[in-house]
Amino acid sequence: MSRNISKLITNYVLFGLIFASALSSISAQTFSNEKIWGGEFRSEGVWGIRSMANGAHYTVSDYDQEKGSNIEKYSYKSGKKIATIVTALDAFEDARESFSSYTFSADERYILMTTNTESLYRHSYYADFYIYDTESKELATPLTDFSKGKQRLATFSPAADKVAFVRNNNVFIANLKDGTEVQVTDDGLANSIINGATDWVYEEEFGDDNGMKWSPDGTKLAYYRFDETAVRQMHMPVYGGLYPEPYIFKYPKAGEDNSEVQVYIHDVQTGINHGVAVPKSAHYIPRFFWTNDAETLCILTMNRHQNDLRFLLTEGEFPNNRIGTKEIFKETAYTYIDIHDNLIFLNDGHSFLWTSERDGFNHIYKFDYDGTHTQLTEGEWDVVDFFGYDEARDMIYFSSSMNGPTQQHLHAVNGKGIVTTLDNAPGHHSADFSANFAYRIHNYSNANTPSVYTLRNRKGKTVRTLKDNSSLRETLSEYDYSEKTFFTFTNDSDVELNCWKILPPNFDETKTYPVYVAIYGGPGVNTVTDSWGGANLMFYQYLAQEGYIVASVDPRGTPLRGRKFEHSTYKELGKLETEDFIDFAKYLGAQPYVDAKRIGIQGWSYGGFMTLLCMTKGADVYSAGISVAPVTNWKYYDTIYTERFMQTPQENESGYEENSPVNHAEKLEGALLLVHGSGDDNVHFQNSMEMVNALIAADKDFDFFAYPDRNHGIYGGNTRLHLFDMMMDFVKENF
Repeated sequence: MSRNISKLITNYVLFGLIFASALSSISAQTFSNEKIWGGEFRSEGVWGIRSMANGAHYTVSDYDQEKGSNIEKYSYKSGKKIATIVTALDAFEDARESFSSYTFSADERYILMTTNTESLYRHSYYADFYIYDTESKELATPLTDFSKGKQRLATFSPAADKVAFVRNNNVFIANLKDGTEVQVTDDGLANSIINGATDWVYEEEFGDDNGMKWSPDGTKLAYYRFDETAVRQMHMPVYGGLYPEPYIFKYPKAGEDNSEVQVYIHDVQTGINHGVAVPKSAHYIPRFFWTNDAETLCILTMNRHQNDLRFLLTEGEFPNNRIGTKEIFKETAYTYIDIHDNLIFLNDGHSFLWTSERDGFNHIYKFDYDGTHTQLTEGEWDVVDFFGYDEARDMIYFSSSMNGPTQQHLHAVNGKGIVTTLDNAPGHHSADFSANFAYRIHNYSNANTPSVYTLRNRKGKTVRTLKDNSSLRETLSEYDYSEKTFFTFTNDSDVELNCWKILPPNFDETKTYPVYVAIYGGPGVNTVTDSWGGANLMFYQYLAQEGYIVASVDPRGTPLRGRKFEHSTYKELGKLETEDFIDFAKYLGAQPYVDAKRIGIQGWSYGGFMTLLCMTKGADVYSAGISVAPVTNWKYYDTIYTERFMQTPQENESGYEENSPVNHAEKLEGALLLVHGSGDDNVHFQNSMEMVNALIAADKDFDFFAYPDRNHGIYGGNTRLHLFDMMMDFVKENF
């Protein structure tokens, strides 16, 4: 039925988007890549809010043309600005000397300001740091002598009298009282020894680049030491000058040598660095945390297969200045164990909170050092996010898939295991809590409703609406917006899978349509979620406007349906997922309104890997495909991610080779567009080069496009517009 979306009304409490009666599609505005990537449909957010220690106020960073970047203090309760804490003009006497981020000391008197940042890897960066005193209000002082090099990971001590930081792969401590500086390590060397930070693969796959932590009393500093000497180098040409210069970094590929990792504890008073003794089986040390006891550090270790996790507490000392450890927790699995930060040591000094999948679903437990435990949440659903513990009220806040894997809702559970649900509207809920959990900034969206941010108090009452994206909703009311709807289908293995679809706005069930299947399909990521989809959703609307049905499915191996479902692809990444995507295409092709000969598929990263398998193994059901930045053989990807799911190539040769797209190139029949950034330090350009070689050897026609020096995200300047224009042209010609 043809319609003009003349009015878009959002009831974000219950129903999502409700569209007014149709008029005529003639007057509707049209979607385009220029509008999508030009910001026409950009949603508003509530970013950068930081709770202050009292839980009654928060700060945000803003920018003023005259005063530069600034930090503003607001009241949670009233929403009113209480004060401007500092501006760039105050700190530097020049508004142009802006700071990009900031950190308060524990007492909130001092502010650590980040300036002149320079990217290192995907998340890490170098910078120059300044210290600003909110009481004296004197000009900010440099953390160190900037002529000696940029710094990383600057961190206040608990008493705010010192700041630890990394420079030239060494750890330093700046004394803020007398201006002196202590060098803690002296063996740091690029592409060899890293002190106080993590290497590339720890940062990317264990999700943390900070390798330093102060003890609660500030008398000790724990830090990592990475010896990556044995790790092989990745050489990546950078095309920018007269001669391409190689970008060289250490990248351990599956089955190859990893860094040797140790943890040291620096005693501030004696100046001695004590090594911490860990078992030889500790191939990885993905985390370390100080307990509430300033003398006790907890170190998490894992074996190379990542299916044996131990918690070790420091105690006493061994000869040669080594600190001993004792084991207080052990967890093993046949497959693998995910690492996270959901760890809170309780003030009783002998127990902690931790989330575990030991019963088949991710749940919250209270563990005692003696091995006894209490399960606080249970059921056939997963805890998704762990927001923290309100000790005063004995309440833990978290989100879950309790209402199904497409949904995310907020909850609280007390020490007796009594769960309270904090919201009821179908969709996706997340929150940013104040320090004392008295307030939360609640973010709600669903598949057809952009985010609505409200401030809610402890009882869940809405104090006020912060952002409701009414402007975006008004903009979309002028377009033929097609609602995303959810459904399920059962694959040939009798497993029910979650899906969504978007139909063309003038959909006529008596006609047949081509289909664009948008996928990811890998561990840890769902595409079928009842949440706002941003720019990708707008591109799908553009496709629908042009007469395509757009659809997606979460295959076996994706999260939020328990360990058995997600871990079903263990040691054979790509096998079951490909079967599910092929079954999905067959299911779609059997619908009376689908042209079974015109079903195409598109994916990025893991989705690019799946696209290539579907275009080869599923050549009889998928007529065209777009593969962006794909892995083409897992032996080219990093150790931690790959071996978590596949073990090593030496141990699992068939798992690697049988599901590698390069080994199925001869099966390609339909039109293929392969895209990669040459500066991709994550999924290396090498992957696509190997696929190109395989397709050439098989004498297959295909389209290939390289984006010089673009990383895994393929963005910057006009890049995204160019990419999606190319994709749309390919779709119109081949889908």
